[in-house]
Amino acid sequence: MGETFAVEARDAVKVYGTGVNAITALDHVSVTVSRGEFFTLLGPSGCGKTTLLRCIAGFETPTSGAILLSGQDITEEPPYRRPVNTVFQSYALFPHLTVARNIGFGLEMMGKPKAEIAETVARMLALVRLEEFAARLPQQLSGGQQQRVALARALAPKPQVLLLDEPLSALDLKLRKEMQGELKRLQLETGITFVFVTHDQEEALTMSDRIGVMRAGKLQQVGTPRDIYDRPANRYVADFIGETNFLTGVVEGGAVRLGSGDLVRAALGGQTGTVTLAVRPEQIRVVATNAPGAIPARITGKVYFGTDTHYHFALVDGTEVVARLQSRAQGEDDLPKGVEVGLQFEDSSVQVLGP
Repeated sequence: MGETFAVEARDAVKVYGTGVNAITALDHVSVTVSRGEFFTLLGPSGCGKTTLLRCIAGFETPTSGAILLSGQDITEEPPYRRPVNTVFQSYALFPHLTVARNIGFGLEMMGKPKAEIAETVARMLALVRLEEFAARLPQQLSGGQQQRVALARALAPKPQVLLLDEPLSALDLKLRKEMQGELKRLQLETGITFVFVTHDQEEALTMSDRIGVMRAGKLQQVGTPRDIYDRPANRYVADFIGETNFLTGVVEGGAVRLGSGDLVRAALGGQTGTVTLAVRPEQIRVVATNAPGAIPARITGKVYFGTDTHYHFALVDGTEVVARLQSRAQGEDDLPKGVEVGLQFEDSSVQVLGP
């Protein structure tokens, strides 16, 4: 017998409005999430990721298709009858209740015994490392602490699935990075299935077991972070996940002739005619212009990022290329603007994306 998935969307369609005013938010989306998995829906605003999350939560009903939890069709079930909890972008804590009361509120509504509530609240406070804040009110906490309370409140009833709708977007950069680690730790310690929605590629890459990249209501690719990054299914995915250089050329034998006239070898998979190649900036090496296989280029600019420096180049036909090189120690020679160099990269680092 096959695996029973924690979450499954089967050919889900969601259309708002009718006739010429109809907007398709989900366009025949099918996806599965395994038990205990940290699964991320990634894409820009309006791509359908939050609509899918809301269909899983029960806040929206698909126009057609089905939503299943642990193999049970719950498409028409109201939210309160689904074993899921949702953490939103706004934490929605009760301002007049203490941290402990906020965490235990859902359990109180379920009619749990006081002793069980107290035990669960204590365990949740320890899980999110807020034991000393139990008696404080939400306004006495930082944004990161409020987020932890919201997570603890959602985890307290032991949902089968926790849905997270861009919960870190309101935090500053440093705190957001800290909370990324906290979220992954919580997911691993509880073993609960997480379905996380974000437009932030770094969040998706650093936390997820698998990622589903969405665009205009459709799933473009589902895979592990490494699959998505190293083997993007199309140009949209390659461009959305990380920085990418796109080089256009024509297939010539077992290689691609670029507009600059240079030949690049790649696994063409039988493709012919015009193709687009993708090469990540960190895969590019800067070498002498006379090095074997070097592509001539001129440095047009550079941006210092601390640990690395992004160098911008122009090929002989004007095509722009970016390389990410480890920053040199202070006082060492740097590559000045205007210098002619050669660019190299391994054949295996080149992804062929079609026209």
